[in-house]
Amino acid sequence: MKAVLCKEYGPPSSLVIEEVASPEPQKGQVVVEVHSAAVNFPDVLIIENKYQFKPPLPFSPGGEVSGIVTKLGEGVTRVKVGDRVIGSCGWGGFAEEIAIDEARVTPIPDEMSYVTASAFLMAYGTSHHALKDRAHIQPGETLLVLGAAGGVGLAAVELGKAMGARVIAAASSEEKLQVCREHGADETILYSTGSLDKDQQRALTDQIKALTGGQGADVVYDPVGGDYAEPALRATNWEGRYLVVGFAAGPIPRIPLNLALLKGCQIVGVFWGAFTGREPARHQENLKELMTWFKQGKLRPHVSREYKFSEVATALDDMAARKVKGKIVLVPER
Repeated sequence: MKAVLCKEYGPPSSLVIEEVASPEPQKGQVVVEVHSAAVNFPDVLIIENKYQFKPPLPFSPGGEVSGIVTKLGEGVTRVKVGDRVIGSCGWGGFAEEIAIDEARVTPIPDEMSYVTASAFLMAYGTSHHALKDRAHIQPGETLLVLGAAGGVGLAAVELGKAMGARVIAAASSEEKLQVCREHGADETILYSTGSLDKDQQRALTDQIKALTGGQGADVVYDPVGGDYAEPALRATNWEGRYLVVGFAAGPIPRIPLNLALLKGCQIVGVFWGAFTGREPARHQENLKELMTWFKQGKLRPHVSREYKFSEVATALDDMAARKVKGKIVLVPER
């Protein structure tokens, strides 16, 4: 089978495509024939040795896939050969086949395509866990989403609306904000990209407060970090919840903790991957709710482009440059 391989740490252009042996399932594993593999920001980090997980070289990036179960290992009972599934794998997904633990695959409904399925689990799983389990968001509250046109951001916009929140989407272009409005955003904020000076940071805080009647957002969803974090925290309401989701802007921000004291607010970490392993029963409950909302039409994953495996470097470069709206996927060339 063909696989995209990271044989040495480096930029996307250093990846190679080679023939490797097809996997065999170990006890408790299944083999999935990959029909689509989502591209996520951690894929950019992991090939540059900047991610918290560091698989031994060589490895394939790619943390989530969709496809058909073709082989079962000993003891597998939840799925059978021929089932259409999503697989959450961490890495290894940019390949024509992958062996995954049975517990990390989820059957998908007939109405969900492979492309949609591969783009669904990480984005919606992360944002659902963040808003439901970490922020305990309530109907009528105001949700601010930074990086709102990205994969997890756009999922947070849709989920916020499904949960009854008023959603303010913040992104870096009018084109991105239009996508946010199409997916339910009530209000939008256009901000600058790159480093923000003090005036730009104050302007962002002022915009958020102006859209919330001076009160600030009840919940801030932040997958961006960098210079955007402090102005968003300054625009958090009394007893608000500031969700730390990721650091797509690059630098991990240094937050003045007196802001949390003055606002009586919470700074809450969101680590969906660890949650799925530590609380598998709650994770399965959340997945059922997400699939129900998908079937009801409340969730509409936005896949802005499909790439061939041979275009993997371009796909990862586009992700790193924050050109992506919603999700992008890789499709094997069989």
